[in-house]
Amino acid sequence: SDMAKYVLYHHERWDGKGYPKGLKGQEIPYVSRIITIVDAYDAMTSERSYRSALQMEVVIEELQRNSGIQFDPELVAVFIEKVLGRTSKL
Repeated sequence: SDMAKYVLYHHERWDGKGYPKGLKGQEIPYVSRIITIVDAYDAMTSERSYRSALQMEVVIEELQRNSGIQFDPELVAVFIEKVLGRTSKL
Protein backbone atom coordinates (compact mmCIF):
# COMPACT_ATOMS: atom_id res chain seq x y z
CA SER A 1 0.00 0.00 0.00
CA ASP A 2 1.01 3.62 -0.37
CA MET A 3 1.05 4.15 3.41
CA ALA A 4 3.49 1.25 3.87
CA LYS A 5 5.76 2.86 1.26
CA TYR A 6 5.61 6.22 3.03
CA VAL A 7 6.53 4.67 6.36
CA LEU A 8 9.31 2.60 4.74
CA TYR A 9 11.00 5.73 3.37
CA HIS A 10 10.65 7.98 6.43
CA HIS A 11 14.31 7.36 7.36
CA GLU A 12 15.52 8.71 4.03
CA ARG A 13 17.37 12.02 4.26
CA TRP A 14 17.15 15.08 2.02
CA ASP A 15 20.93 14.79 1.36
CA GLY A 16 20.64 11.15 0.27
CA LYS A 17 22.43 9.67 3.30
CA GLY A 18 19.38 7.92 4.75
CA TYR A 19 18.02 4.41 4.37
CA PRO A 20 16.77 2.00 3.11
CA LYS A 21 17.44 3.14 -0.48
CA GLY A 22 19.53 6.31 -0.14
CA LEU A 23 16.87 8.42 -1.86
CA LYS A 24 17.65 12.13 -2.13
CA GLY A 25 15.55 15.30 -2.25
CA GLN A 26 12.47 15.04 -4.45
CA GLU A 27 13.08 11.29 -4.93
CA ILE A 28 11.70 10.80 -1.41
CA PRO A 29 7.89 10.54 -1.45
CA TYR A 30 6.28 13.78 -0.28
CA VAL A 31 4.32 12.10 2.53
CA SER A 32 7.51 10.37 3.73
CA ARG A 33 9.22 13.76 3.98
CA ILE A 34 6.38 15.00 6.19
CA ILE A 35 6.51 11.87 8.36
CA THR A 36 10.28 12.36 8.80
CA ILE A 37 9.79 15.85 10.26
CA VAL A 38 6.85 14.86 12.45
CA ASP A 39 8.69 11.78 13.75
CA ALA A 40 11.77 13.85 14.64
CA TYR A 41 9.58 16.48 16.31
CA ASP A 42 7.81 13.80 18.35
CA ALA A 43 11.11 12.21 19.39
CA MET A 44 12.55 15.55 20.52
CA THR A 45 9.46 16.73 22.39
CA SER A 46 8.69 13.45 24.17
CA GLU A 47 10.00 12.39 27.56
CA ARG A 48 12.44 9.50 27.18
CA SER A 49 13.86 7.15 29.79
CA TYR A 50 17.30 8.62 29.08
CA ARG A 51 16.40 12.34 28.80
CA SER A 52 13.73 14.95 29.34
CA ALA A 53 11.75 16.43 26.48
CA LEU A 54 13.67 19.21 24.75
CA GLN A 55 12.47 22.80 25.03
CA MET A 56 10.64 24.17 22.00
CA GLU A 57 13.39 26.62 21.06
CA VAL A 58 15.93 23.78 21.01
CA VAL A 59 13.61 21.67 18.87
CA ILE A 60 13.12 24.50 16.36
CA GLU A 61 16.88 25.13 16.21
CA GLU A 62 17.49 21.43 15.56
CA LEU A 63 14.87 21.32 12.79
CA GLN A 64 16.40 24.42 11.20
CA ARG A 65 19.96 23.12 11.58
CA ASN A 66 19.01 19.93 9.72
CA SER A 67 16.91 21.71 7.08
CA GLY A 68 18.37 20.83 3.68
CA ILE A 69 20.47 18.06 5.24
CA GLN A 70 18.09 15.61 6.88
CA PHE A 71 14.80 17.38 6.13
CA ASP A 72 13.10 19.01 3.15
CA PRO A 73 13.82 22.72 3.75
CA GLU A 74 10.46 23.93 2.43
CA LEU A 75 8.54 21.50 4.62
CA VAL A 76 10.58 22.47 7.69
CA ALA A 77 9.66 26.12 7.13
CA VAL A 78 5.97 25.25 6.72
CA PHE A 79 6.01 22.98 9.79
CA ILE A 80 7.60 25.64 11.98
CA GLU A 81 5.32 28.42 10.76
CA LYS A 82 1.98 26.67 10.29
CA VAL A 83 2.10 23.81 12.79
CA LEU A 84 4.22 25.35 15.54
CA GLY A 85 3.08 28.93 14.88
CA ARG A 86 6.61 30.31 14.82
CA THR A 87 8.56 32.38 12.31
CA SER A 88 11.09 30.29 10.39
CA LYS A 89 14.57 31.58 9.64
CA LEU A 90 15.52 30.50 6.10
